[in-house]
Amino acid sequence: MLTPEDLSALAITLKLAGLSTIILLLVGTPIAWWLSKCKKAYKAAIEAIVALPLVLPPTVLGFYLLLTFAPSSPVGSSWFALTGQSLAFSFAGLVVGSVIYSFPFVVQPLQNAFEKVPQQLLENAAMMGASPRDQFFSLVVPTCSRAFLTASILAFAHTVGEFGVVLMIGGNIPGETQVVSIAIYEHVEAIEYTQAHQLAALLLVGSFLVLLFTYWINFRGKNKSWH
Repeated sequence: MLTPEDLSALAITLKLAGLSTIILLLVGTPIAWWLSKCKKAYKAAIEAIVALPLVLPPTVLGFYLLLTFAPSSPVGSSWFALTGQSLAFSFAGLVVGSVIYSFPFVVQPLQNAFEKVPQQLLENAAMMGASPRDQFFSLVVPTCSRAFLTASILAFAHTVGEFGVVLMIGGNIPGETQVVSIAIYEHVEAIEYTQAHQLAALLLVGSFLVLLFTYWINFRGKNKSWH
């Protein structure tokens, strides 16, 4: 059976993943749309920055985020002045780090989908009086619905599996910043393999089901488009 501490870590993980996914969609969607339309030479540099978390070791990203969140830094001091709390080793810090770490998992699928939307479709809508906002929400969003679903699932699953970044910027505070991946590590260190196995198996099965659902939705959508 899972201990109360394990259940707390699971609840924090799901809360972190859900909140991060919502923020990622709100922030990543306009950036992905802009990138899909941008023709400037500096687009490649922006895309490289977006994709950086894919190749950068999590501990490196976590280290620089920890320095950024420190009370002596401009970001950390501003946050402390506004909230009276430290951004480092807090749940809020985990959310910020998770959003940065999972950013490419939302932006890239959406950008690829946006680039495939026929320009003629948008031009016809504009000729009929549709504003850019109406074009986006009435045409682009429904057309790219599978991309939004894929981006959401990947961001959620990626956040659930975080370790290096959350450990660096959040530490291991039970009930505050201890997520499932860190709880597993703690059990292994304490040679509590049964508890570690329970949590690890839960993540394994959950991750598989999430990916299975994603691939099934995409496969189903492609089959419909063929008929």
